[in-house]
Amino acid sequence: MKPQAWLSVNFFAFFFTWGVFLPYWTGWLVFEKDLSVAAASSIIAAGLFARSFSTLFLFPELSKRFSLAVLMKLLPVISTGLLLLFIPIDSFFGLTLVMILFSLFYPNILPMMESNASLLMRTDHIHYGRSRSWGSVGYTVGLIVVGVVTGIWTESAIMGVMFAGSLLMIAAAFQSAPGALQERVSPQRGGYKAVFKTHGFLIVMTICILIQGAHAAYYNYGFIYLQELNVSNGYIGFILNIAVLSEILFFTFADRLLKNTPVSTMFIIASLAAVIRWVAVGLFPTLWIFLITQLFHSLTFGLAHYAFIRYLYRTVEKPLIPTAQGVYASLGMGLSAAVLTQIGGVLYDVSSGLAFIGMGIAVIPAIALSLVMHRKKIA
Repeated sequence: MKPQAWLSVNFFAFFFTWGVFLPYWTGWLVFEKDLSVAAASSIIAAGLFARSFSTLFLFPELSKRFSLAVLMKLLPVISTGLLLLFIPIDSFFGLTLVMILFSLFYPNILPMMESNASLLMRTDHIHYGRSRSWGSVGYTVGLIVVGVVTGIWTESAIMGVMFAGSLLMIAAAFQSAPGALQERVSPQRGGYKAVFKTHGFLIVMTICILIQGAHAAYYNYGFIYLQELNVSNGYIGFILNIAVLSEILFFTFADRLLKNTPVSTMFIIASLAAVIRWVAVGLFPTLWIFLITQLFHSLTFGLAHYAFIRYLYRTVEKPLIPTAQGVYASLGMGLSAAVLTQIGGVLYDVSSGLAFIGMGIAVIPAIALSLVMHRKKIA
């Protein structure tokens, strides 16, 4: 299998499970384990804190000791085994412990996949957007499947879909990996220090922390929020897919359209879109506003993520890529989401709209930092 096809297949398989876990797991905990939204949010937040630790320290350490090709097989197998522990346990503390264990391994597949892509961009000249769009397709399929099966059965079916997706992920991972991934990257000594000394990395990471972290309310409460708007489970999957479809279109054409666009400009657009999106959802609790703002996902997630990958490709040295990806996954996609999930859970108990408005307010400093980045001509 050619590197481009191999990467596309594995992006699809992983993001199929991500499309089940990210938007539906809070709902599964609430409905299957009979927890309150606040209690389920605490469990999710505990997992996000574990994820931030794991992707910051565990993934870079694993990448020193094993090749990315080996980790591609190891992490999905361990994650699937830990996933099954959710089934027999019903207590809050037991579920929290399982979530922490699961989050030490499963989320590391994300920076691993992005590291694969970053390395293959350099060694095999693959098109990132083309393969990443297949990840978005996988996410879309996961959302649709969950929406259909929960509409036919109950929220209990979410676990079955997640398990089936995990088996698919294992099958894809055991396909022969490209040669460039067979060797250990061997990060430099003092990798974290070197990464943060890279020109503009601290500003870029802070922007990513604010923009990506602000998706916390959407990822964790979007399913429940739509139920409050009296949308049936069968339609929720299709509604959530509008965001992913816009993301697919973005990644399909991103390499061509943004070839000469400065990274700072991408971040300015993404941060402005994020403020508009979350404040609009919070102020106007109607299905039509939610549907319209779904189109903003191509900017609030897709463009911000693409901007970081482009910065990584242009600026960060090859041996530091796994460490940089670990920092991004930990702080940009984990720790910030954990903090804002906890805050969002408290705000959601007061008012669902207030949780989304809070996310919009959190992104405002990213606009100023993006302008600073533009002025300093970083990437």
